[in-house]
Amino acid sequence: MARKFEIENTITRQYRRFNATGTQLEVRLLTFSDATDPVSHFLVCLNDLLRHALQNLSESDMVGITIQNRENQNIKSIGIIFRRKDQLAADVILSLVQKYSQSNARSNSLDKLIMTVYSVRIPVGFCKRMIKSRGRPLTVMAHLKRSVVEVKANENFLTHAIIIAIAKLENYPDYKAYVQGRKISPVVQKLSLGQV
Repeated sequence: MARKFEIENTITRQYRRFNATGTQLEVRLLTFSDATDPVSHFLVCLNDLLRHALQNLSESDMVGITIQNRENQNIKSIGIIFRRKDQLAADVILSLVQKYSQSNARSNSLDKLIMTVYSVRIPVGFCKRMIKSRGRPLTVMAHLKRSVVEVKANENFLTHAIIIAIAKLENYPDYKAYVQGRKISPVVQKLSLGQV
């Protein structure tokens, strides 16, 4: 399918601090025959342009778009606020553009347009590599996650768990030994007898 626009210049800027990207496209829409309506031609071209500009973004990215007329600075620019890419409804964008284009139908249908797409990549998941717990036994999860500790005790396992939690919070030097089951039995006996 042939494009209905011609890209004359592309500038891409990375904003690493904010995990964002700005892409500026300088575009000229292709000419239309006299039989077609300039407003409908403009909307079809703009729909094709939006599809092209958003093709490399993932569905969870936040996207903001501005469209300006390069040759006629008196015409107001179109601005679409930040929202997720999957929440960008084409009919809402096109209704906004249609209101804009009805007042300036002939002037902007052949002018150069500057379309700037700002996208912010939103991290998906809970960490850099997501660890799924579904279907994994507790021993595997205790090995993979630091926040999960498996208490191996035949009796007084609640006392063991409380001592390990207190040792973690208070930064005891014997914390690792307690987790491994060493040096914990005298402390458990003192706690169960009420001597601590």
